[in-house]
Amino acid sequence: MITLAGFGRWAAATILVSAIAFGSQVRADDAVTEEQLKAARAAIAAINATAQFDAILPNLAEQLKNQLIQATPNYQGEISAAVDEEALALAARRGDLEKEAATIYAKTFTVDELNAITAFYTSPAGKKLLSDGPIATREMAKAADIWAAGISRDLATETDKKLEEVIGKQKAAEPAQQ
Repeated sequence: MITLAGFGRWAAATILVSAIAFGSQVRADDAVTEEQLKAARAAIAAINATAQFDAILPNLAEQLKNQLIQATPNYQGEISAAVDEEALALAARRGDLEKEAATIYAKTFTVDELNAITAFYTSPAGKKLLSDGPIATREMAKAADIWAAGISRDLATETDKKLEEVIGKQKAAEPAQQ
């Protein structure tokens, strides 16, 4: 288990280093202006785009604690304290992710598009879409499942009727030919 977890950490670190290296190369080739970054940061804040990443560091810290405690359970308190201390020290690096996200948005959208995104998602309708959109999406998925079940039933029923008719005519014609 520890070997597999170690491989997972190695793979994650490799991907992270590659992403940073690639991101640095892209940034060197396609620099963005402060106006683009400002608009991108506002859009990201409006849509809460990076909130999904808030749990990365706490989850990684918890995984590391579990691994270390499993290996040396007699030091649970010391392990928890050390991991928590280091995680808190690394929390400041969350801003690096925000900068990368802003750069990605700045390269993906124009300043006018970013401003329009911000305007919409800070409006009452945009805020409602953010809060109630997932509920509507879930309800639409339920409706689609019900619809698909009805369509499946009707397709099978109607196909059976059609095939009975076609096959019945063929069977009726067979004895006449012999």
